[in-house]
Amino acid sequence: MQNEAPQPQTLLEAIRYFADLDVCQSFVANLRWPDGVTCPTCGSKEVGYISTRRLYECKSRHPRRQFSIKVGTIFEDSPIPLDKWLAAIWLIANDKNGVSSYEVARAIGITQKSAWFVLHRLRVCMQTGSFAKMTGEVEVDETFVGGKAKFMHKAERERNIHGRGPTGKAIVMGLLERHGNVRVSVVGDRKAGTVQRAVRQNVAPGSQIYSDELASYSGLNSQYAHDVINHAEKYVEGIVHTNGIENFWSLLKRMIHGTYVSVEPEHLQKYLDEEAFRFNRRDSNDSGRFRRVVGSIEGKRLTYARLIGHEQTAGPARGPGARKNTVPEI
Repeated sequence: MQNEAPQPQTLLEAIRYFADLDVCQSFVANLRWPDGVTCPTCGSKEVGYISTRRLYECKSRHPRRQFSIKVGTIFEDSPIPLDKWLAAIWLIANDKNGVSSYEVARAIGITQKSAWFVLHRLRVCMQTGSFAKMTGEVEVDETFVGGKAKFMHKAERERNIHGRGPTGKAIVMGLLERHGNVRVSVVGDRKAGTVQRAVRQNVAPGSQIYSDELASYSGLNSQYAHDVINHAEKYVEGIVHTNGIENFWSLLKRMIHGTYVSVEPEHLQKYLDEEAFRFNRRDSNDSGRFRRVVGSIEGKRLTYARLIGHEQTAGPARGPGARKNTVPEI
């Protein structure tokens, strides 16, 4: 199925364009199967289309001959129609500070719990893992994600805050290839073994590394050209600085603080992936980012039980409203 209508470039155009479910079907099919519809069970391209039911049917005889556009994608087993899914994708792919589940619920007419699940499934599509190593000039830094003591209840503050420093906060490490992409991940500590292993796994030997004065980075000189900026004295000295990755931290914290407010520690990596996706496609437009997410739906699955940890633990499932063991606002 081909659709020759101009592709939407704005949210208003997207809402109008995807108002027809047949258009949604054709759009997703063309991105998922650019070389023609393929049966997800046997891989055959001999597939017919049942327009009255919006289903495909493989001409080979085997179980599950009939399948929908959602089978084998992040949409699988979802009763939410494609027009609502595509509107949610447009929002999360292009809202610079993220979009809350409450806003998505109001915008597309689903429950907040469903919207929370939808957004987490879409964050799986926004993961941008790569085996290629960074080259050239690379900035490396860490930040802490967690609540400020002044915003905590007295009992919580006394329970979690002991002494000075980022006690109880998650540690996030980032590497930014200047004028290129960023990679971010949650790490357990800032010890030399942890941060240097992350650098060696992500940066090609011989590259230029810029970091702050953290002692854990000492020793990288054996494989890299390593320059340090001492933030106690200055933030820039010629081309030696970490301002690029610091800019990403400000965007990340604005997203969490201003939009999501409270993030479960087990979900933090998904929010990092979301912000990294938009940052790495900052030179693209809204339509380009939207198409990139839609083009990444295949072969990815996230069940609700897995999302809330019910598959791994015997305790009661906790939904999006649960506040226990959260990473509060920054």
